[in-house]
Formats: sequence, C-alpha cells, structure tokens
Amino acid sequence: MRYRRFTLAAEPRARVHFDRLHAIAWPGFLRDDAANALWPRLYGDFPAYQLGLRDRAGRVVAIGNTIPFAWNGSPRALPDTIADVIALGIEARGQPRRKPTALSALAAVVDPARRARGLSARVLSAMSDIAAAHGLRHFVAPVRPSLKGAYPLTPMARYAAWTRADGLLFDPWLRVHQRLGARMLRITPCGNVVRATVAEWEAWAGFSLPESGRYVVRDAFQPVVVDRARNRVRYQEANVWMLHPVPTARRSRR
Repeated sequence: MRYRRFTLAAEPRARVHFDRLHAIAWPGFLRDDAANALWPRLYGDFPAYQLGLRDRAGRVVAIGNTIPFAWNGSPRALPDTIADVIALGIEARGQPRRKPTALSALAAVVDPARRARGLSARVLSAMSDIAAAHGLRHFVAPVRPSLKGAYPLTPMARYAAWTRADGLLFDPWLRVHQRLGARMLRITPCGNVVRATVAEWEAWAGFSLPESGRYVVRDAFQPVVVDRARNRVRYQEANVWMLHPVPTARRSRR
C-alpha cells in the first residue's frame, strides 16, 4: 500500500493525530516523564520536523517526532536523556552560531490497528530523508527497545547485544533500525527518568507498593526503587543510541 508523507508545517491541523497516537503508545509512567514538559515546543518551534503517514483514505496511520541539534559526532557527546536532546535542540534554535548538524528521532508511533505492516521502518526512512532535506550530516535515534520490559533483570547492554539464530538483533525495534543500516553508538543509562510519588506508581503499576524496596512493574525496563519514608519512587531506564545513514545524494546544500 502507498502512504503519503506530510509534516506539521504543511498540515498543522494534523496535530490532533499526534496527540491521539501518543496517548495510547506509552506506559502510564512515561506519560509524565521529564521530556513531556518540553514536548509542546516540538509542535510550535519545529513543525517541519514532525512527520506523519496517511493511507489512501487519508487516515493518519503513523507519526514521528524529531528535532535538529548540534552534535560533534562523538558517541560520548550524545545527550543522556530525551529531555536533554530536546533542550539542546531548543538551545541551537536560539543561537545561530550553534548550527544544528544532526537530527534526533524522539518517537515513532504506529496506529495499533496498523502494526506489523512495516510502517515503523517507513517512519524512520522519512526521518532520514528529513535530515537530508535540511542538510544535516547525522541522523541518530535514542531507541527504547520494545521487548526490554519482559526482561527487567537483564542490564540493557547485555539485552541490546542479544541476537537471533540468523544473526540479527533479538529485539524487534532494534532490528528495524538494524535492517535500515543503523549501528549502535552507546547505551545511555538514563534515557528516560521518572520522578513520582508512591501513589502515582501504584496507579501505574496496578498494585500496591506496601514497603520500601525494589519492585518489578509491567513495561518497566528495570525494577523501580520505592522509598516509602520519603514518598518517592526512583526509576530510570536506558536507551540505545543508534546512528542511521543519511542519503547524501538528496542532502541540500546550505
């Protein structure tokens, strides 16, 4: 099936579909993480970097969020958190001397009714084309592996290195990136950071957290750490930074 690409710069009224798909895409605890405070800036300041796919009937079936930022190409210079990526993009926009050199993916969401049809790969390819169209040298993605929540006791570095019998990566979302030519750059231990109360985590987990300690929560990449005396739950999860090729033949000159 053919899908038509668009950006919010061209179709600002499509913003409602971004909100709709994000509302159903993430575990409850990630809907309130640190990046969310900056997320609206993507739509107001960077509409040309927010993309979607429409099917033949005009329905929005997938969306992607990205942001340009200044990066020197060193894996160690990549930001630690998603919130840091957005902050760097906003900073570069306000300082002409810090010209963006890279595009970072932030999210790729496919309508649940359209999954397993290769749409996530189409979104990533569209992101790579956006990087080329804006003359950016690099396209990177802080990947949240899709099956890591099923293995909360395994460190991310070990999990991300798992492979199948055919030699491809074990995790389906990492594998999509791999098949598009991406390679791993580094593991960031705190790609997403969540600070919340015990009651908030009990609501997200769907069960009580009666004493301080470590708990396994569905969809969490590692056990959450509960401190009832301080009414605080500490949780952070690792992301896998991956570097994609940018189609240089279509890269615009600046």
